[in-house]
Amino acid sequence: MIRFWLLLFLAGFTSGLANDQTDWYKNAVVYQIYPRSFKDSNGDGIGDLNGITSKLDHIADIGATAIWLSPIYTSPQVDFGYDISNFTDIDPDYGTLADFSNLVSKANSLGLKVIMDFVPNHSSHLHPWFKKSEQRVKPFDEYYIWRDAKEINGTRAPPNNWLSTFTGPAWKWSDIRKQYFLHQFADGQPDLNYRSEKLQQEMKNVLEFWLSRGVDGFRIDAINHMFEDAKLLDEPSANRTDIPKEDYNSLVHIYTKDQPETYNVLSSWRKLLDDYSNRTKSVTKMILTEAYTTHDLTIKFYNYGSTAPFNFMFISDLNSQSTAMDFKTTINKWLTSMPKNEVANWVVGNHDNHRVASRFGSQRADQITMLSMILPGISVVYNGDEIGMLDRNFTYSETVDPAGCNAGPDRYQYSSRDPERTPFQWDNSTSAGFSNTTKTWLPVHSNYKTLNLALQKTKPVSHYNVFKSLVALKRKPVIASGSVQVTRVSTHVLGVVRKSGASVATLLINFFDRPLIVKAQSILGLPAQLAIHTASVGSALSSGANVNTASVRLPGAASVVLTTRELLPTQ
Repeated sequence: MIRFWLLLFLAGFTSGLANDQTDWYKNAVVYQIYPRSFKDSNGDGIGDLNGITSKLDHIADIGATAIWLSPIYTSPQVDFGYDISNFTDIDPDYGTLADFSNLVSKANSLGLKVIMDFVPNHSSHLHPWFKKSEQRVKPFDEYYIWRDAKEINGTRAPPNNWLSTFTGPAWKWSDIRKQYFLHQFADGQPDLNYRSEKLQQEMKNVLEFWLSRGVDGFRIDAINHMFEDAKLLDEPSANRTDIPKEDYNSLVHIYTKDQPETYNVLSSWRKLLDDYSNRTKSVTKMILTEAYTTHDLTIKFYNYGSTAPFNFMFISDLNSQSTAMDFKTTINKWLTSMPKNEVANWVVGNHDNHRVASRFGSQRADQITMLSMILPGISVVYNGDEIGMLDRNFTYSETVDPAGCNAGPDRYQYSSRDPERTPFQWDNSTSAGFSNTTKTWLPVHSNYKTLNLALQKTKPVSHYNVFKSLVALKRKPVIASGSVQVTRVSTHVLGVVRKSGASVATLLINFFDRPLIVKAQSILGLPAQLAIHTASVGSALSSGANVNTASVRLPGAASVVLTTRELLPTQ
């Protein structure tokens, strides 16, 4: 068995316990809040800023470092906030700028950083910029991607074959301007033109505005869609016969994604944030970049200023059928290809993908969360991950997500993101404690009476307690600055070992649905005896129990963290 050791002091994410001003993010837990579904404070069935503020104690309680807010800007809600009509104000559904200031103040009082969603690829079609651009008012006439129509057999047609991620042509005709505009997402989300220097400055002004209101960084949405091929060349066919030709995946997107100019714009934003921190003597500002792309192109974002180019391996590359070797190979690939002095990150889930407990199954709901906490660097979790929330099944008539609606009744279930966006399940009261009304913007999952935060807090074994204990362990030097070894212990078992001096923490994951005996001591170089720090729900393993590492019994589909005794949670 080949052992894979990384001495973390060779990498920047390992420089000991982080300095709060400059290195606060290096061992962070970033908690994503989908505001519309988190907590409704006024009974309209829609989550809001005051609702979030009222629940910040919970986020501090579980040990998060920062909250990341999905869009709360003024928006007609075509794509539930990702279509922005004013980048520097709050949508009335969510509250006011004063409410936002109160949220930041309360978060800071609890030791929480605040990260905003920044949506640079497009605006709403109701944004004043777009209305002026449509009327050819300078300089706004160049703020969007406009092109003349083609004529095919005497009929007007789009400039090329590009498709929207939400199905159908990526071009929409304007009767006002007599041209097509590009929209890589919904047609209410026209793409901005980053070849306009004035547009670039407008977006820098947006960043400055929110920095001045106390935010600690930005998560940059769909960053690799920002530029398109200047020649507007047709994209090649993916030659798929299993999907309709208007489906986004029917083309290979070599001209609408991953263009090299993107990285230079990111670099200019990094400079802006660093200059702001230096000028105001405030903390280092975090940049999280979202790009569903190749491994190499994702890693490249590090070199241009991304604190954490989102590592989607647990969403895009690995699934419930992946083996211990698949996990070992994929994790080690990230750790070894990261540039020196950068920070690893592990995304557990988000608002665009099925919930982790649904992707991997209820029996393995804790597995990915545990991995994200034991591995070095930043853990990014989605609200509800900490209690093992599950997707809710939707009918087409219930579907509100434009991606699902546009796909049609036969294919909506492949595109809709509604299942993972249902309201947070706080307790067993009306609407799971999310709202005092029974009519919420999305229906509450029917399992809320047995799966909710309040109930899990009363139980000695729960997803909530697993999550909280692992975050506490993550704060210890053995995780914050220890060495890391990722090994396939046997065909069905993955081992992650962290060491710092005499302290040892080991995560063992059984990918098999039946119990196995593992000779962990000899294979992983462990002390002869460790204790159970945390075990996945359903494993029936007791925290604090001693374990002979020469012969560890792992229940089926279980994940368990073993540590030296000084690392055990205090009772």
